[in-house]
Amino acid sequence: MAPWLAFFTFPSVNVAYVLAGCVILGIAASLLGCFAFLRKRSLLGDALAHAALPGVCAAFLITGTKAPLPVLIGASFSCWAGALAIEWIVARTRCKEDSALGMVLSVFFGLGILMLTHIQNSGNAAQSGLDTFLFGQAAALVKRDVYLLGGIGALMCVMVLTAYKEFKIVSFDPDFARALGLPVRLIEFALAAMMVLAVCIGLQAVGVVLMAAMLVTPAAAARYWTDRLSIMLVLAVLFGAVSGASGAYASFLGPSMPTGPWMVIAVSTIFIISFLFAPRRGAAARLLRLQRFRRRIARENVLRTMYKFGERAQNWSAPLSPSELLQHRDMPMGFLQRTLKRLVSRGYVEEAREGMYVLTGTGVAEAERITRLHRLWELYLMRKLEIAPDHVHDDAEEIEHILTPDLERRLLQELAGEDTDPHGQQIPAAPDAAARDSKC
Repeated sequence: MAPWLAFFTFPSVNVAYVLAGCVILGIAASLLGCFAFLRKRSLLGDALAHAALPGVCAAFLITGTKAPLPVLIGASFSCWAGALAIEWIVARTRCKEDSALGMVLSVFFGLGILMLTHIQNSGNAAQSGLDTFLFGQAAALVKRDVYLLGGIGALMCVMVLTAYKEFKIVSFDPDFARALGLPVRLIEFALAAMMVLAVCIGLQAVGVVLMAAMLVTPAAAARYWTDRLSIMLVLAVLFGAVSGASGAYASFLGPSMPTGPWMVIAVSTIFIISFLFAPRRGAAARLLRLQRFRRRIARENVLRTMYKFGERAQNWSAPLSPSELLQHRDMPMGFLQRTLKRLVSRGYVEEAREGMYVLTGTGVAEAERITRLHRLWELYLMRKLEIAPDHVHDDAEEIEHILTPDLERRLLQELAGEDTDPHGQQIPAAPDAAARDSKC
């Protein structure tokens, strides 16, 4: 059987252990990472992961073994020491939180490297493989490791589901949570405790160096797809699980390739895809919206220019050529011709004869609306903000495209009785006003 298919038949029980361990780690880390990400404390996971190394080394020096439980306890104590050190530095010194995180990360990691070097030079045969806690070695996961990962991961999921509302309020607005009478310090302690556990259980599979990526990256990727925390949690968990499974699969295909770095590469790939293609926040979607907005501005500018020609001649049915429009509108000829074709397709303009364009009835109404907004804003700037008439055009040229119907009504109310702009040009009447005038 081909190797890429053999993975799915679980040829050895170790493959199943590695897959289960990586998936559980991805789920637990991404679940807690969402709250750290929303609280703008993403670097806390990085600092705690590096702070765990001295605890791992101390546990080995005390017990003489790399068994999961002593290592987990040692790493937990070390992580808590790092977290308390960060709190103390922020509270008792003039250092900001990012400086405290950097100091704790470097000091604890340096101490861990010194202890690790000492152990490696001690001649203790049991120390072999202890350095795998730097980058992780998921292939070494056994049954008891998976049970430990599963138990702690399940505990975290239960805690998050039980206190979801409280975690949500504290993550978004701690002051509001205090006003509601919630025990903010206790909730923050619970979040920090779960973060420490998530870091500790990931040391063997991913290592202290890469653990921060598994905490933050799934949450950051999920944030691109949604504004709702519940959906963000589900997506982050899904991304973490897929990353864990992908890392296990890649390391199975290439036994010499470590699982942890592949997990990080997989979750980084998911983040890049989210960054580029998420429907609302992705770079491609933003670029598409920007292009649409630029085309809309071009369409409205051309309509207003055609309206000004008609207003000057009091004849909106006279055909105009692109060259005539370019006398008053600075844009490339090719872009203008494409804009005119779009206006034709929308029914605002029609081609009277080859290369000559004229406003339709719908186009005149739309051009009047844009011109009205432009001149109302010019008048508002002059009347209310006392800006000189020769300085209001450029501002109005930008604002006219984003004024909403509600803002238009408020401008009409503010400038009631005014019917000419700062340059003495007539402000087109609003449709309802025109209707009232015709009835009168």
